[in-house]
Amino acid sequence: MNTHIKINIITAETAGFCFGVKRAVTEAEKLAEAGGGYTLGQLIHNPFVIKELESKGVYAAESLDEIKDGKPVIIRSHGVAQSVYDELIRRNIPYIDATCPKVVKIHKIVEEESGKGANVLIAGDPSHPEVRGIVGHCRTKALVVNSAEDIEKLVETESEFVQNSLIFLSQTTGKLSKWIEYKKIIKKHCTNLRIFDTICRATTCRQNEAEKLASDCDLMIVVGGRESSNTAKLAEICQKHCRTFFAESAEELSADHINAVLSDLVLMKRTEKRGQDINIGITAGASTPYGKIKEVHRYMSEITKTDEMDIDFMAEVDKTFKRVYIGNRVKAYVVAVNNTEAIVDIGTKHSGYIPADELTAAPGMLPKDVVKPGDEIECVVTSINDQDGMVYLSKKRVDAAAGLEKLADACTNNATVTGIVTNVVKGGVIVTCEGTRVFVPASHTGISRGRRGDQPENPEELAKKLETLLKKEVKLKIIEVSEGRGKVVGSIKNALKEESDALKEKFWSEIEVGKRYVGEVKSMESYGVFVDLGGVDGMVHSSELTWNRIRHPKEIVSVGDKLEVYVKSYDPEKKRVSLGAKNPDDNPWTKFLAEFAVGDIVKVQIVSTTPFGAFAQIIPGVDGLIHISQISLDRVTNVAQYLTVGQMVEAKITEIDQEKNRVSLSIKELLEEQAADSEEADEKAENVEAAEEAAEETASEEAASEE
Repeated sequence: MNTHIKINIITAETAGFCFGVKRAVTEAEKLAEAGGGYTLGQLIHNPFVIKELESKGVYAAESLDEIKDGKPVIIRSHGVAQSVYDELIRRNIPYIDATCPKVVKIHKIVEEESGKGANVLIAGDPSHPEVRGIVGHCRTKALVVNSAEDIEKLVETESEFVQNSLIFLSQTTGKLSKWIEYKKIIKKHCTNLRIFDTICRATTCRQNEAEKLASDCDLMIVVGGRESSNTAKLAEICQKHCRTFFAESAEELSADHINAVLSDLVLMKRTEKRGQDINIGITAGASTPYGKIKEVHRYMSEITKTDEMDIDFMAEVDKTFKRVYIGNRVKAYVVAVNNTEAIVDIGTKHSGYIPADELTAAPGMLPKDVVKPGDEIECVVTSINDQDGMVYLSKKRVDAAAGLEKLADACTNNATVTGIVTNVVKGGVIVTCEGTRVFVPASHTGISRGRRGDQPENPEELAKKLETLLKKEVKLKIIEVSEGRGKVVGSIKNALKEESDALKEKFWSEIEVGKRYVGEVKSMESYGVFVDLGGVDGMVHSSELTWNRIRHPKEIVSVGDKLEVYVKSYDPEKKRVSLGAKNPDDNPWTKFLAEFAVGDIVKVQIVSTTPFGAFAQIIPGVDGLIHISQISLDRVTNVAQYLTVGQMVEAKITEIDQEKNRVSLSIKELLEEQAADSEEADEKAENVEAAEEAAEETASEEAASEE
C-alpha cells in the first residue's frame, strides 16, 4: 500500500538574533571595519559567528590581560560585573558597551535595591556569564538558584538571608514556566520580598512560539550553539511535544536519521489516523544568524526532495515498529543536555531521559562532558512511564557491558589498560576503566605496605596511603575477569613492573659514558644521592654533586628534585651506574689558577679545624691547608686556640699542587715577612734619626764658629 504524504516545513517567526545580540554583532562588525579589536569573552554562543569575526580581526579575549595593543574591547550582551568596568578604566582600555538593555535594567535594580540593604536572589545558571555579571553589581549578599530543590534547600539553610529584605529576579533567558513555579515557592517562605519579572519578553515570545509550533508539528529542528542557554531551553520545550533535533548547522543533521524518523511518523499517523500531512518546524536561539536558519530550511527541503514524498506504508511497518521494555537496548539521538540529564530521542513517542549518574561511571563529570546534542549513543531502558510518555535510560550500563568484553580481551592478551582511581575500599581501590569497575587489591597498587617484621600494617595508615591514588589516572593489567558476576580484578603493580622492565632494557641498550640525563632524586645518604634515570637508578657521590665543600647532599638537593647528570661509568652485570653532576665549565680550580699564584697574599675564611691544622676557603670550591706549624710564630699545640670556624685571616700561598688540587697556606711566613719589614723600617727610622741629629750638631758647630 502506498500512502501519499505531504511535507510542510515551517520556520518560527521569532527564530534568530534577538535585539541585544543583533546590536552586539553590529558593534563588532563596525569594530572590524575600524581596524579590529576584542570582545570580552565570546560575543555570542555561536561558533560560526565567532569564527567569522576572527577572520575580520575581532578576537575573543578571556581576560583583560590578553588585551595589550590598545585596541578597543566590546562588552557582550551578557554584561559584566562593576569591577570589570573599574578595571577597564584603571588600565585605560577603550571599550564599547554592548550590554543588552534588559540586562542593564537588572544591573540598575540590584544596585539600587542592594544599596538599600536588600539581599538578592537570582534564578538562573550560576555559571552563565549574565548571572555572574548580575552578582557583580550587588552590594549585599547574592545567591543563585537553578531549581525548585535549590529554593527549598535555601529556605532551610539560609534562614537569615531569606528573612532579611529580599529581592527575587531572573536571568533574562530563563524559562517562564519554571520562573512561575519558583515565585510560588519563594512567596510561601518570605514575608519581606519584592519580585522583579526580568525574563526578556523576546525570550518568552520565542519560547511560547516554539512550544506552540512543536505542539502542531511532528518534528522540530532547533538550530543554535551548544553553549547557548536559551537554545538548549528551546530544545527542552520542543522535546516535550514532538521528536526534536538540536544542531548548530545543517551539516550536523543526518539525512538517514531524519528519513528514519519520517518513516516512524508515517506509521504513527496511519495507526492513529491522525491525517496525512507531516509538519516539520524550525526554530533557533537568539545567537543564531539568519543564514544558518535558512541553510537548515534548504537542507530539510532537499532531504524530502519536494514538499511531498511517497512511502510504501507496509514496507515501513517492519522497519519502524518498536517495542520499548525494561532492559531493551536502543540507539538514542541526543536532543539536548543540561546540568542534570541528557534528553534523547529513541525513535518512539516517548521522551527519553538519561540522568547524569547513568551517563558515565567517571566521577565528577557533568552531562555536557560526556555527550553533546547530535550524538548517537547506545543505551539500555531502565524504567518506563507510559502514562506520561517518559522512558529513562542508562548509557553507563551499556558502556560497562562493552567494557567488560574489552577487559576480558585485555586479560587474555596481557594488554595494558588505563583507568581513573575513583574509590578507596576495604583492602584496595576501585579503578573505573572502560566504563567498568575494576578492583585492585592493596598489594597490587604499587603502594609500599611499610610492614615491620611480621606485623601487618595499620589499616588506617594503609587507607591514607591508598587515598593518595584517588582521581589519578593509572595503568593496570587485568588479572581476573568473572563475566558472569561482572567482577574484574586488576594490578597496577604488574603494569608498573612491565613498564619498568621495558625502560630498563631500553636504558641499558643506549647507555654510554658521558651521556646526559635529567633524573629525579629518589633517595639520599650521607655519601651521595640516588637518581632515577627512567627505570634505572644511578648514584651521584657527594663529591660529584658540586665543586663546593658540603657535609651532606641535602645542602644541595632534596628528594623529588630534578637533577641533570652525566654517566661517569657503568657496570651492566652489576646494574650499577656512577654519575656526575658537576659542570666542568664551573670548575673553581680553573678560575683559581687563572687568578692566583705562589707568593700571593690572600684573605681566607676558616672552614674547619683539625689536630694538624685548619682548612680555609680561598674562593668557593677551593680550600687551602694551613698546617699547624704555619699558624703562628709561636709553637702551636692546639689549633682551636688560634683559629675558629668562620674567622677571616690573611695568609700567603706557599705551594700549589695542580695534580692533586691542593693548596698550602701560611700565616707564619706572612707574620715573619711582616716582622722583617718592621725591623727594616725601624732600622731605616733609626738611620734617619741619627742623620738628623748629626746634621743638627754640625749646624750648631757652624753657628758657634761664626760667633
